[in-house]
Amino acid sequence: MSQISPKTKHEQDRVPALDLLRLLAALAVVLFHYAYRGAAADGFTNISLPLLEPVAKYGSFGVQLFFVISGFVIARSAVGRTAIDFGIARAARLWPAFAVCMTVTFFATYFLGAPRFETSFVHWAANLTMLSPAFGQPFMDGSYWSVVLEIIFYGWMALFIAFGLFPRRVDEIVLGWLSIALANEALLHSKIIHYLFVTDYAGFFCAGILLAEIAGGRRGWQAPFLIVVSTVIACSEALSGGRWTADHYSTFIDPKVMIGLTIVAIALVAAASRIKRIPLPGKVLLALGGLTYPLYLLHQHVGFIAFNRLGRYIPAEILVPAMAIVMIGIAFAVSHYVEPRGRKLVIAVSYAVIGWIEPAVSRAADRIKGYASGWVVGAPLRTK
Repeated sequence: MSQISPKTKHEQDRVPALDLLRLLAALAVVLFHYAYRGAAADGFTNISLPLLEPVAKYGSFGVQLFFVISGFVIARSAVGRTAIDFGIARAARLWPAFAVCMTVTFFATYFLGAPRFETSFVHWAANLTMLSPAFGQPFMDGSYWSVVLEIIFYGWMALFIAFGLFPRRVDEIVLGWLSIALANEALLHSKIIHYLFVTDYAGFFCAGILLAEIAGGRRGWQAPFLIVVSTVIACSEALSGGRWTADHYSTFIDPKVMIGLTIVAIALVAAASRIKRIPLPGKVLLALGGLTYPLYLLHQHVGFIAFNRLGRYIPAEILVPAMAIVMIGIAFAVSHYVEPRGRKLVIAVSYAVIGWIEPAVSRAADRIKGYASGWVVGAPLRTK
């Protein structure tokens, strides 16, 4: 078992401009939730900013930008890692911040959320797994659905690595994924395939993977051609998502805007992959990129609860940006003080457990081989 230093690998894979894109994506989602979603249709809060609504309703597209970035980053970070190394690195990246931010949301909901938000310790325990719907419990925060899609993506990547398909068979992986997505969204409409293959966002992930290939020095026409195909399918997925948003929120979503946002999102990641230097200190970029994940996890329901408690005293024009600033501050604290320690703990515990299990698995495999060999050697000869 090879253990690659997470710090070294992280430094090698970092693209400075992507930190700014992560921040842009996170702020777009915050704008969508705070200035539009909370009061638009779901009744989470009465606070809204009507002047920003025409723009804010498109802010949810920050999630699609995250998926393009994820495809790029994961494709780069998976190279040179075993499936075990990759899985542990992803768990160390996702779970510590998730556990802390989810717990903060739990306490805010438990003590301050009623009557619009309610929770329980069973609800909290189920959410610690990051897969609470599998245990019959809703997400602690509505934003967590996209984290589950990321986990599914990571699971497929780990399988591809384990079977030696990634990065050797990138084109086949992308073509297969896009074909399944297109067939399911256009013809099959299977819920199992929809969730298992993330068919409504496959174009975004695939575009990111292919951009990573080109950034890594790949030449030839195949990767650019597949990026075009991925972009076309991503546009189709964006239009489908736009129709859902229009129906759910009883609003108008301009198809031309959705197509434009799709092309811009992929183009921004492509441009960021070519930018070698940003005129900002490295620590600042690291901090800005690092706080985006906890900001995404924290801001929505905690913000809505604060709006419901303080909205009668503070004008929305002041409360909304103030709450966004507070959430950014808390997210920075989580990313700077909690995540590094949490990652080290998850990595240390994971490799310790694997180190304990691996010899036992090897011994069991040797015994099975021994029994099989003995049975074959000791079996009577078959005669006619």
